[in-house]
Amino acid sequence: MTIKNIAAALLAVAAFAPMARAQTLAPAQEQGTPVGSNAYVDMFFGDWHASPAKTAGGMTEHAVFTKGDPMKPAVKGAILRYADAYVYMTLAGGASSPSTTLSGKQQVYYFTSGTGTLSAGGDAAPVSSGIAVLVPANLAFTLKNTGTAPLGAYVITEPTPAGFQPRTKLVVKDASATPISTTQDEWSGIVKPLFTAADGLATLSRVQTVTLDAMTITRPYVGKKPNTEQLWMELSGTSIVFIGPYLRRQTPGMAFEHPPDNLAPTSSVNYSEDSQVKYLVVATDGQ
Repeated sequence: MTIKNIAAALLAVAAFAPMARAQTLAPAQEQGTPVGSNAYVDMFFGDWHASPAKTAGGMTEHAVFTKGDPMKPAVKGAILRYADAYVYMTLAGGASSPSTTLSGKQQVYYFTSGTGTLSAGGDAAPVSSGIAVLVPANLAFTLKNTGTAPLGAYVITEPTPAGFQPRTKLVVKDASATPISTTQDEWSGIVKPLFTAADGLATLSRVQTVTLDAMTITRPYVGKKPNTEQLWMELSGTSIVFIGPYLRRQTPGMAFEHPPDNLAPTSSVNYSEDSQVKYLVVATDGQ
């Protein structure tokens, strides 16, 4: 199947979707961005490369997404409802972070470059590209870059509700050694679950990687509930994202959310003929 055929099939789906008619059926939003418009779609994308740097010591952070109202986004990328923060972090060669204890929140690290150690509770976990770590609440931890190149990671912060009992140790997963899920149907997507509630997540439902082989697509997602959060970060490769009748090219460092108003079916397409595309997916199913 060629990319033209794939595009034609998905656009046919979009043509019958609510968002294809949203510009005429949905009222303009309070912030002036009409539901279903081209500009409205852009509100659901984030790119850390375009975000101002915040540096403290040897650590630099760039926001991917920030808190906001995903039903009426007023600022691009300000769409987080369940996660508290989503950033890309780098730690300079040889540098260490100060000891930190998370109160009322937890963090998930997914490392993309460099080498280092994440230490907490008497454990020291080696970290490098493809290693994911859940840092529980109330556990003092430090991060050290043991190499000369920057240590890079995506960091997602989740709140811990009242009565939640966090783990007492780090939870470490290696994406390369994680079995492929046989229960999650993403059409051609190769799903590797990293963290769920069974691993100690408090608010998020799951953190996983999804890999698309050459010339394949994910199942078009429509959604039935408004209280969800699906964040798709491109880790490697280049893809095309369909959101309703619109297309966006996605490259590493870019992420999008499925609009939770469910007016826009979404799907990702790997149009390469010879290489894979890989995503980090952070999802919350809501209450």
